[in-house]
Amino acid sequence: MGVLRASIILALFMLLTFVLLPIQAVLLALRLPLSRYLPCWYHRMVCGLLGVRVHLSGAPIAPGPALLVGNHISWLDIPVLGGIAPLSFVAKREVSTWPLISTLSKMQRTLFIDRNRRSSVAETRAQILARLVAGERIILFAEGTSSDGNQVLPFKSSLFAAIEPNGTNGGGYTLQTVAIVYTRVHGLPMNRQQRPAVAWYGDMDMASHAWGVLKAGPLDVHVRLGEPVALASVGDRKKLAVHAFEKVRFDFSQLLTGRTRQDHGAASITAETTETAPDRRTG
Repeated sequence: MGVLRASIILALFMLLTFVLLPIQAVLLALRLPLSRYLPCWYHRMVCGLLGVRVHLSGAPIAPGPALLVGNHISWLDIPVLGGIAPLSFVAKREVSTWPLISTLSKMQRTLFIDRNRRSSVAETRAQILARLVAGERIILFAEGTSSDGNQVLPFKSSLFAAIEPNGTNGGGYTLQTVAIVYTRVHGLPMNRQQRPAVAWYGDMDMASHAWGVLKAGPLDVHVRLGEPVALASVGDRKKLAVHAFEKVRFDFSQLLTGRTRQDHGAASITAETTETAPDRRTG
């Protein structure tokens, strides 16, 4: 049954993707506002196809231009977080060369960072600031890699250099943390040994890992949003990294131990519980 399930999901995913790709390309070419909302709807549909049930808790997503900072576990994080609200991801430059993934990333206006070239920091800062000025949301995986799903790795302060507040930026923009944890498979709690099967980390081959996840069965994932704070009030890039890491690690621990309700309660992500109208948050 696992192979049959995976085959059906893969076929439906490819159909959905190749139908929507040219539509999104036209929307981007014409610079239409819908180009920011179609990817959000697409990610929700992908989660539905995969059987991934998203539970959202914590604060409401920030209503204005914001930088979202979170931990990273799997390629599944992209549709999970991408379906919460219109936003764009920050990814390493190598992603822009991966077959299909690069196309999907570009259709969502992903920002690519070349970590091996110091001059790219200024370029990335300019791109991020341009998006923030436009009222968009940007999400950054601050560990610089993905974990095994059982822990949050230290955040790299160098990744915050592009958005480090100074005399010309940071004012009026928001920082919001995002903690993500995969908790159940087939409705049953996952333990420490099972979570790495969902995580995509180290030198794992993406194709074989994805096929294994498709065969595994329905998953539950919890996402907790921290209270938005003014980006400029946190401090320099090192203070930003520490602040975000401590908050994400705390929320991650709570979610991991089953404390899924906090502040504003928990809700499953559906078309009714996520924003669908333009709000100028991210692309």
